[in-house]
Amino acid sequence: MDATRLAIDLAAILAGAAPLVIAALGETISERAGVVNLSLDGKMLLAGMTGFAVGLHTGDVLLGFAAAALVGALVAAVLCLVSLRLRQSQTAVGFVLALLCTDLSSFLGNPYNRVSGVAVSHLPVPWLADVPWLGTVLFDHTPVIYLSMLLIPAVWWFLFRTRQGLVLRALGERPAAAFARGSAVVPLQAWYVVIGGALVGIAGAAYTLDLKQGWSYRHTAGIGWIALAIVIFGGWNPWRVALGCYLFGALQTLATRWQGAPPGVLDGIPTQVYQLAPFALMILVLALVNGATNPAVSRIAAGLPAPLRRPALWLLGRLSVEAPAALGQSFVRP
Repeated sequence: MDATRLAIDLAAILAGAAPLVIAALGETISERAGVVNLSLDGKMLLAGMTGFAVGLHTGDVLLGFAAAALVGALVAAVLCLVSLRLRQSQTAVGFVLALLCTDLSSFLGNPYNRVSGVAVSHLPVPWLADVPWLGTVLFDHTPVIYLSMLLIPAVWWFLFRTRQGLVLRALGERPAAAFARGSAVVPLQAWYVVIGGALVGIAGAAYTLDLKQGWSYRHTAGIGWIALAIVIFGGWNPWRVALGCYLFGALQTLATRWQGAPPGVLDGIPTQVYQLAPFALMILVLALVNGATNPAVSRIAAGLPAPLRRPALWLLGRLSVEAPAALGQSFVRP
């Protein structure tokens, strides 16, 4: 593969994974605060449809993104009201909201199906876009892609280098200890879940206004569930979460490349296989990550012959992740 083709492929991976990065980081913030939000898939659909409709009627892309962020925040607020205030199951409420938002997006979005609308403008970074190879990869995109790349270090820095980030992580690990130190646990959890929901809404609009311009029936169906899986794969760490998103983007790019292979190469494989392959591979990776945290798997690895034992244990150590200790639990004030 020549350098130019590699640069184009890497740029395509960064662009294709950008909305997924934004959504997954939004969910990372929510889950670090101790709240599981399973409404991602439906929320992205409803926010994406809303963002496209507002952008179409106003002719303003920024208003479209603002409307999408508002929808994402409102759905997250409903989750907070029912699960944090009324103390209902976060999993059940999130799943119901996912179904509700999915159906709402199909019903309300029917007039906009296959309609041409506004789109995010291409915005190369002056001078940097002209740098050989690196300019093509990093600096010749739309603002949405730049936002996704900047969010990764920003979220990491906030979570692990600020006092507010320390409090946020305490909400998901030991909310009682956070309360004892003066933190308003439930309001803070709700605040961070709403912020995460707004990011998920922006991710939905990133599809309809940028990556997959336009609106169609179930335009981003399945992407929200992939984002949830990647958060687990990434161990709730922004850098690993982003890596998972780019891995999925690379799988999609590779699947597209295979789909266009010359006759005789991978001949006879149905098109649907290429479309589903990235999802199946991400499920396999998630299974490996979950297996790495299973004590039985560790015992099996420890019993392997010496030449295999060390690399097996090293791999399990790398894949092993632990969820926030209070994830999914409603806090009850003492």
